[in-house]
Amino acid sequence: MSTPITILADILKYTIAAATPLLFASIGGLFSQLAGMLNIALEGLMGLGAFFGMAAAGASGSLVVGAMAGVAAAVVGSWLMGIITIKFKANLFITGLAVNLLAVGVTAVLSQSWFHTKAVVAFDIPRVMLAFPAFLGRIPFIGPVLFSQNILSASAWLWVIAAAFIIRNTRHGVRIRATGMNEEAVNALGYRPDRYHMAALIWSGVGSGLGGFALGVSISAFVPNITAGRGWIALVAMYLGRGKPLWIAASCLLFALAESLSNYVQGFSAIPPLLVLALPYAVTLVSLVAAAAGKKD
Repeated sequence: MSTPITILADILKYTIAAATPLLFASIGGLFSQLAGMLNIALEGLMGLGAFFGMAAAGASGSLVVGAMAGVAAAVVGSWLMGIITIKFKANLFITGLAVNLLAVGVTAVLSQSWFHTKAVVAFDIPRVMLAFPAFLGRIPFIGPVLFSQNILSASAWLWVIAAAFIIRNTRHGVRIRATGMNEEAVNALGYRPDRYHMAALIWSGVGSGLGGFALGVSISAFVPNITAGRGWIALVAMYLGRGKPLWIAASCLLFALAESLSNYVQGFSAIPPLLVLALPYAVTLVSLVAAAAGKKD
C-alpha cells in the first residue's frame, strides 16, 4: 500500500529522471548563449539526437554507439547552423527555426524510408545500467530517489559539473564568455571570435544530442514530436538560470517536477487529462513571466 512517503519518493525519483534531457540540452545551450550565439534550434537538435541515436542503438545493440550517433547528428545540425550564420551571415534566429523544421522533415522522411512508418518506431535496445550499486537503492526514501537512477541520469549531473568547470576554469571557457561579451576585444588579442562561436554551437549540439537520445532510451522508441517542446523548455531554463549552470539545473528540476506531478495527478484526479498534461507548459510560462517581471523591478 502506498504511503505519503512512498508517493513523494516516487514523484521525486521521476522528477530527477525527467530532468535528464532538459539538463543535457540546456547546459549545452548555455555555451552558445554565453558566446552570444543563442541557439533556438535545441528542439530540432534533440529530435535528431533521438532519431539517429535510437536507430544506431537498435542496429548495433549498443547504447554507447547510439549515444555517439545521436551526438554526431546533433553536432552536424549545429555545424550547419554555424556555417549558415557565421560564414554566410544569415539571421541567427531564422536559421534556428529552419533547423527545427529541417529536423522534423529529415526524421519523418528517413523514418518512412528506413522503417516504413512515420509513426512509432520501437527498438530492441539493451537496458540502461543503474548508476549505483543496487543495495544503495534500498536505503529508505533517499535510496529510491537518488540511488535508483540510471547512468544517463547520473551523467546529466556530471555534464552540469563538467560544463561549470569548463566555463569558469579553462581558457576555452573564458574565451567563449569573452567572445559573447566583447568580440572586438577577443579579436584584438589575436583570437578569432568565429572559432569560438562555432565551438559554442558544437557544444550545444553535444548536449542536445545526448538529451534527445536520453528521451528515446526512456521509452525504447522514437515517436514523432518525441521532444514535445522540451527544447523550448530548455531555453527557458537557460533564461531563468542567467548563465549559471547550477541555477539552470534548478530550473530544469522545477519543470521536471511539474511533469512528474502531471503524470501522477492523471491517475488520481477528475481533472481532464489534457488539462493535466498542460501543467509543465503552464509552469514554464508562469516562470518566464515571473522572471521577466522580476527583472524589470
